[in-house]
Amino acid sequence: MELARAEQVQRGLGGMTMIDHPDQVERLMERLGAALPFPARLTPEVQMTLRQQRGVTMPANCSVTWISYAGDEGGIVCRLEAAAETAEAVFASITHLRFDPRLSFTREIVAYQKHRVKRLRLQPQ
Repeated sequence: MELARAEQVQRGLGGMTMIDHPDQVERLMERLGAALPFPARLTPEVQMTLRQQRGVTMPANCSVTWISYAGDEGGIVCRLEAAAETAEAVFASITHLRFDPRLSFTREIVAYQKHRVKRLRLQPQ
């Protein structure tokens, strides 16, 4: 297997800068997939958006029960479940969730979140 050079990894199709590091995402997805389900906390902004746009009242404390990588554009997406059942499935980007610092993978998630948010800010509008 041939490893891509750093400049190849950072450049996507058409020379656009990639947002995520593929190796970092792969390692994080493996760790998170092995730990499912795990606890998470919705940010107040996501709770408000769910309430206003979809009429869904979701408590802050929930569990991540499924994850998927939606590519460079979408990042890591999580399916959320709460103790109180909601009528419809709730999905959120991992960048909009908070995690218990005692979880073994929280530092990796926070590093991914910070990197992704920083790169998104640098993307041309």
